[in-house]
Amino acid sequence: MTTPENNVWNYGSASGYDAGTDLTDYRVEATDGHIGKVDKHSNDVDSQYLVVDTGVWIFGKEVLLPAGTVKHIDTANKTVYVARTKDEIKSAPEFDKEKHLGNPGYHDEVGGYYHGHGPRI
Repeated sequence: MTTPENNVWNYGSASGYDAGTDLTDYRVEATDGHIGKVDKHSNDVDSQYLVVDTGVWIFGKEVLLPAGTVKHIDTANKTVYVARTKDEIKSAPEFDKEKHLGNPGYHDEVGGYYHGHGPRI
């Protein structure tokens, strides 16, 4: 049975996420360094995620990170720490905001990728 604590599409209780917090423009740090800033985020239960603008890091692309990848949110410094490496994020299924937001098949593909890569925080 999937519960909010083991669903990659929900923030873990240890993340420090407070419902309603606007994470737009927060810095995003992978386990091995800076990857970009939050462009958009969703608070929908069982569909919480961050869209991260990676800037020049991966040639101006955006990536979708399920909320379950978030290790910690530092609101004082407006920084989100994720429990994945840059390479894991770069190798994730390609994201296109116009095609993939709200697409259940893509949602399943990304969820499967991140559920299988790295620790669940």
